[in-house]
Amino acid sequence: MSKLSRLILSIQKGTVCVHNLTAITALGQSMPKVEQIGAVTCSEIPDIALASVAYRLGKEKPAAVALQKLLGVLAPGSGLVAGTKLSAFWIGPDQWMIEAPYDKYEALADKLREPFKGAASVTDQSDAWVRFDLTGGGMLDVLERICNLNTRSMKPSTASRTSVEHLGCFVICRTASCFSIIGPRSSAGSLYHTLITAMLSGT
Repeated sequence: MSKLSRLILSIQKGTVCVHNLTAITALGQSMPKVEQIGAVTCSEIPDIALASVAYRLGKEKPAAVALQKLLGVLAPGSGLVAGTKLSAFWIGPDQWMIEAPYDKYEALADKLREPFKGAASVTDQSDAWVRFDLTGGGMLDVLERICNLNTRSMKPSTASRTSVEHLGCFVICRTASCFSIIGPRSSAGSLYHTLITAMLSGT
């Protein structure tokens, strides 16, 4: 019996078809891309869950209390990143992006909604963004070629929104030796090409 015949038969019998699907990264690969050019390394980071939190009008106080409990610290202000339990960076007035390890928080948005008890709007963002980390000597030179941020003055645990090749992106200083660029997943290929081209231009 052919695969098609077995599929038709299983549908007629009302049985459940189980498919063996393989997860792929934003760049369409089975494994995340890691590219080293000179002293700079660009790494695709796919194992991060993201969710946005926006306080609802008139419910800012209970929402702030809930967010503080979730993060373990006060919610970060403009341009900052903070969190001991989860991590958050500011994206607008009374709005934050929450980050967490995907293997522990696959349903991050669902886990966040209950503590807020309707005081904030929580939206799953995991499949909307792609993250690339830049590390190594010359990393700041690469960043200067792709955006107009003064990345040399950025301290660890700071973040800013900027444009990279007409794409709205977040740039986060994780440590003195690691920066993250978070951009639209739908333009992952274009963003990656921009990063690699900037890395090559310094060699």
